[in-house]
Amino acid sequence: MDSFSSKDMALRAQKKILSSMATKSSVQMFIDDTTSEILDELYRVSKEYSGNKTEAQKVIKDLVKIAVKIGLLFRNNRFSTEELGVATDFKKKLHQGAMTAISFYEVDFTFDKAVMEELLTSCRDLLLKLVNTHLTPKSHGRINHVFNHFSDPELLTKLYEPSGPFRDHLTKICKGLDKLMEDGTI
Repeated sequence: MDSFSSKDMALRAQKKILSSMATKSSVQMFIDDTTSEILDELYRVSKEYSGNKTEAQKVIKDLVKIAVKIGLLFRNNRFSTEELGVATDFKKKLHQGAMTAISFYEVDFTFDKAVMEELLTSCRDLLLKLVNTHLTPKSHGRINHVFNHFSDPELLTKLYEPSGPFRDHLTKICKGLDKLMEDGTI
C-alpha cells in the first residue's frame, strides 16, 4: 500500500522552508511583537554574556525555528490527544516559569538558580516529549541547545544580580512575560 500523503508532504515542505528562512522579517507573521521584544532582549543577554555574537544569533535562531515548527504542527492538527495533554503540561510549566522569573525579578535577593534550572529542564523535557515523533533529531538538538544555554547557572546568576549588567534586559524580559501572561499567551 502506498503511504504517500500530499498533506504530509506539504507539512514537511513548510517546515523545511521555515527552517531556511527564520529571519526576523519572515518570522513576524508567526511571532507577535511582545514575543519578538523578549527574543531581542534574550539575544542581547546572550551576546553580552558570551561575548559571541554568532552563538547568540544561533541560540535565538534555534528558538525561533522550534517555536515556528511547533506552531505549524499545532495549526495542522498533528498532535494526538495524548500529545495535546503534554502540550498543556508544557504551557502550565512555562507559565509557572514565567511567574517565577518575574517574582525573582521583583523581589531582590530571592533568586534561586536551582529552581530556575529545574523549571527550564522540566520545560525542555516536556517539549522534547511533545515533538518526539514529529521533529528530526536535529530539531531535538536545537531544543537542547536553547534550554542548555539559558539554564546555565552562571548566566542565570548574572541575569538576576540586582545591580548587575543585565538588569535593564531582565526588566524588559519580565515586562514582556507579564504582558504575555495577561494576554493568556503563556
